[in-house]
Amino acid sequence: MFGQAVPQPEGVGGTLEASRSILIIDDDADMVEVLAMRFRRQGFEVATSHEGGRGLELAREVHPHLILLDLRLPDVDGLAICQQLTDDPSTCDIPVIIVSGMEKSDIVRQTRCAGCQYYVRKPYDPNALLVLVERALEAAETWDDE
Repeated sequence: MFGQAVPQPEGVGGTLEASRSILIIDDDADMVEVLAMRFRRQGFEVATSHEGGRGLELAREVHPHLILLDLRLPDVDGLAICQQLTDDPSTCDIPVIIVSGMEKSDIVRQTRCAGCQYYVRKPYDPNALLVLVERALEAAETWDDE
């Protein structure tokens, strides 16, 4: 699924600005590579981290337009990272999309309480993720304009 070329979903082509940046925080190197390649093809600048602590540092350093965050990281819980991003005035405006295979009964509620915009369960449709990224970025722009 990840190695295949995925056609562009309708309504997305050309709407994502080339100056956008995404930070991917996930310990699965293959997943990070595929996501990074896909978003670079869409014109995004991509930063990556395989650890939560380093990902948090990168978020503060590069201030990406959006963060894709896994919950299971080798050094720290992704929920804690999401909460720290939400609580920090320098990163609280960055939309966070959780991409995780965690199947706890109340995980969506927990991620929303921690400040994430969307929860995407692995495995996922790459086109659906791209649409959610676009929606989150559009919503963030709307908040910035108000």
